[in-house]
Amino acid sequence: MAATITAETVRHVAALARLELTDAEVTRFQAELNDILRAFKVLDTCRTGNVKPSFQPIEAKNVMHADVPEPCLTQEDSLRNTRHKEHGFFKGPRAV
Repeated sequence: MAATITAETVRHVAALARLELTDAEVTRFQAELNDILRAFKVLDTCRTGNVKPSFQPIEAKNVMHADVPEPCLTQEDSLRNTRHKEHGFFKGPRAV
């Protein structure tokens, strides 16, 4: 059974998106979405059983560097160049 978009489905999606659609808009979107579904239906006819995966024109390598522990900044060094600090921490805007 072919999937079709009903007017009720369009209204439901519009409600989820908090959109108010007129009856004319619902009808127009229903037709457009059904056209899109028909266009994607063409993909169902494509054979994908024995297809080799696509290749990369440039060899993909792991570009990650080794995770080597290094000394961290001290708390004083971290806070040295900021005016926005309080009790040894960065001070941010008030959240209500």
